[in-house]
Amino acid sequence: MKLIFLGSQGSGKSTQAKMLAQKLGIPAIEMGQLLREKAKKNDIEAGEIRQAIQTGNLVPDVITVRTLQERISRPDCQSGYVLDGYPRNYAQLEGLDDDIDVVFDIKVSDQEGIKRLIDRSRHDDSLEVITRRLAIFHKETEPLLAYFRNKGILEEVDGARSIEEIHQDVVKRIEKYKTKDHANSKI
Repeated sequence: MKLIFLGSQGSGKSTQAKMLAQKLGIPAIEMGQLLREKAKKNDIEAGEIRQAIQTGNLVPDVITVRTLQERISRPDCQSGYVLDGYPRNYAQLEGLDDDIDVVFDIKVSDQEGIKRLIDRSRHDDSLEVITRRLAIFHKETEPLLAYFRNKGILEEVDGARSIEEIHQDVVKRIEKYKTKDHANSKI
């Protein structure tokens, strides 16, 4: 299966993506982590990534799309994958496979997301950067939800519950997306 987890910053999408990927036995692909790894290199592209991360802006789409394509072309993605926080805008959507099975939108209030991010204390989680990322989410990512809704593959999930309650809800919802091609799924 090919799945996507979207949601505002601090929604818990990464936690849910990892849990579901582990249950399905497929890789969880966190774009933020892939880009942070690329940012450690010493080249022009790494510099562009670092600049975007530090300011809370999106990494240029051409870099992000290429990074995703490189990752999903690996053998471990042949049976599917779980994307965490991708795509973030229409340009990134263009570089995405057309055969996504389901998209989960983990919903939390901006206030709850900010509180969770401040509590985790990651170096790039200043209030200014978090606020900028939330504004980008609302402007560029939220419009994608209508696209996935129109395709009939969007599932909106209440992210204000416990991690386990959300996970059980997600697992239950996947059942309706199973096809004969996924008959050997671990769910």
